[in-house]
Amino acid sequence: MISNSASTAASLSVSKIIPLCMSGFIGLFVVGFVGFSHMEVVHNASHDTRHSLAFPCH
Repeated sequence: MISNSASTAASLSVSKIIPLCMSGFIGLFVVGFVGFSHMEVVHNASHDTRHSLAFPCH
């Protein structure tokens, strides 16, 4: 019984790691692409979105 619960705990932690890592990669992509984009349209769209959500960005 102990090994069964240990394997269940290990599988639960692995099932949580994958979504966390994917969320982190998506967040880094968004910050890296939008935040440092040289395309003015992309940067201004994100800037306007931040302001519409009352998120300070200056």
